[in-house]
Amino acid sequence: MPDVTQILNAIGQGDTAAADELLPVVYQELRKLAARRLANEAPGQTLQPTALVHEAFLRLVDVDQQQRWDSRGHFFAATAEAMRRILVEKARRKQRTRHGGEARRVDLDPDLVSHPDRREDLLALDEALTRLEQADGRKASLVKLRYFAGLSMQEAANALEISLATAERDWSYARVWLLRELSETGKDATEP
Repeated sequence: MPDVTQILNAIGQGDTAAADELLPVVYQELRKLAARRLANEAPGQTLQPTALVHEAFLRLVDVDQQQRWDSRGHFFAATAEAMRRILVEKARRKQRTRHGGEARRVDLDPDLVSHPDRREDLLALDEALTRLEQADGRKASLVKLRYFAGLSMQEAANALEISLATAERDWSYARVWLLRELSETGKDATEP
């Protein structure tokens, strides 16, 4: 099996055939990440893991623009960021009037209580995450890898090339920071 880092380097050097070689090598892992991320989405989510992987992959491996990844971890961090942006764009699009806006689906059973709309939570989280990124990029990257890519603490630490203890400290700090930011804006924080 070809090494992901070698394929990424070939893509960085403009090898168009390498982009075709990359997807089969990383597809199953990317699909697992997408499935874990979508499992945390609100009920009624129509985006499937396969579609999320393909859309993120197309954004990352644009052969018309020269891409450069330092390592396998850098590629997966970029994938997590691409998935986050896709989900945020989808949440924003669904808030527009022509896509349903404030309209809510109502079940026929009146005894059921509807869940609050998590799209607003995702948008509030995205704004808070952007502020965290400005304050401390590494902690924001850790949150993206854990929350949006669904990586375990050890996988995220490896991707960021930091120790597990540092990742755990960063995770604790980032969760408290985001909770404070989200509570100040009046939004509930969702537990990843």
